[in-house]
Amino acid sequence: MKRILTHLKSQTRCSKRHTSSYVQGQPDGPTMKTAFPGPKSLAQKAALQNMQAAGGVSFFADYNKSLGNYVADVDGNVLLDFLMQISSLPLGYNHPRISEAMRDPKNISRLTTRPALGFIPPADWMDQLNSTLMSVAPAGVDGVQLMMCGSCGNEYAFKAAFIYHQAKKRGGALPTAEENESCLWNKKPGSPDLAILSFENAFHGRTTGSLSTSHAKPVHKLDFPTLDWPHAPFPQLKYPLEKHVKENRNEEQRCLNEVERLIDERAAIGQSVAGIVVEPIMAEGGDHAATPEFYKQLQAICKKRDIVFIVDEVQTGVAITGKMWGHEHWGLESPPDITVFAKKMITAGFFYKKHLIPEQGHRIFNTWMGDPHKLVILEAVLEVTKEEKLIENMATQGVRLKEGLQKLQEKYSDQVSKVRGVGSFLAFDGSSPEARDSIIRRMGDKGVLALGCGSQSLRLRPANIIEQCHADIFINTLDEVLKET
Repeated sequence: MKRILTHLKSQTRCSKRHTSSYVQGQPDGPTMKTAFPGPKSLAQKAALQNMQAAGGVSFFADYNKSLGNYVADVDGNVLLDFLMQISSLPLGYNHPRISEAMRDPKNISRLTTRPALGFIPPADWMDQLNSTLMSVAPAGVDGVQLMMCGSCGNEYAFKAAFIYHQAKKRGGALPTAEENESCLWNKKPGSPDLAILSFENAFHGRTTGSLSTSHAKPVHKLDFPTLDWPHAPFPQLKYPLEKHVKENRNEEQRCLNEVERLIDERAAIGQSVAGIVVEPIMAEGGDHAATPEFYKQLQAICKKRDIVFIVDEVQTGVAITGKMWGHEHWGLESPPDITVFAKKMITAGFFYKKHLIPEQGHRIFNTWMGDPHKLVILEAVLEVTKEEKLIENMATQGVRLKEGLQKLQEKYSDQVSKVRGVGSFLAFDGSSPEARDSIIRRMGDKGVLALGCGSQSLRLRPANIIEQCHADIFINTLDEVLKET
């Protein structure tokens, strides 16, 4: 362990050989000129607070000076970013291929004219959908629907599940006059008692339906009326996994049993569970995951009961787990009925199987239905991902990062526990919420940007272009912070 940590310490900055691999000209390491956040950031935050609620603002960035894996702030600090806009930048900052695509004259109309895609899409829209979104769709999936963000992606995925449930119930008949009239007043039978089952500590968004399936933090939900939908316990696995196989298997079965019990319980009072939504890794709730067998059994429950199986890949999609989609690690016999995407996918929406596509127009609809210029960016992202083998890169760097975290867990067992994750989608627990927050703050002072999740976890969300030296800088900085405690 000592030899490995000594090796990592030697990698405090990136050599030119490393920095030229994916993005030319990016910094070779962090540079801190002030405390973090600095005085200019704090002054601008105070000014913004007079205009809007700015309590969530961390610092103000200078995006013109940010590049690759590094973000610059208005105080002249340059930080290695392992947050990436909450897992939203697959190629980091100002990647030349994205900049080139946005300057291409043939894409100008995408920027100057924003069509209402659900009403009058552009002439080449089908070509663009096929060359981007459908080129990376889960195998066996026929349809894709664009939305504006992850929250509304989930919101409309739930609507697709409800539409399917009711169409199946009608047996192909049209809605009755009573249904059409009563739905306008939020009454039955037009507004049926349907539900989406979710899990404790899940987070699926902040719009009304998606918020009703979110159970991570009170700040997300306090004071907002939501829907009375069931939520099941999510397996709380013991680590290391290989030492607790039987206990974890029993814990997963307990949760699966509760899923079925809740479905039956709701049916007994007249509420039908039309869909079940789950994250491959429960991100905001603390980066918790179950074993592949749990998700296979969850899908089996959905198939047995003809419930729509929805997988929320907003944070886990696009290479960060070492595969294009997090659910690919499960070995499912068939893909999820619906896979929701956003963040690193640049645009947002969901893939769905053909039988879920509504026959009527305006059922899954809003003015914009996404933004076509986002597919210009996505096209560049997918080209670079393939050419540079970034999916494989995230698997490789994830091994290095996880091994480094595990060594630090051995060395600082009183401060670091439950190292977990897949690919570079990693996390660990601090000894307390306050200790976790202190680690994040002090890493920021040393020029490495990270973020918490759950009650006391610290999560890693690097860009897909990280290299060995960036992984080493992160681990070395964390080592320094822990040593100073």
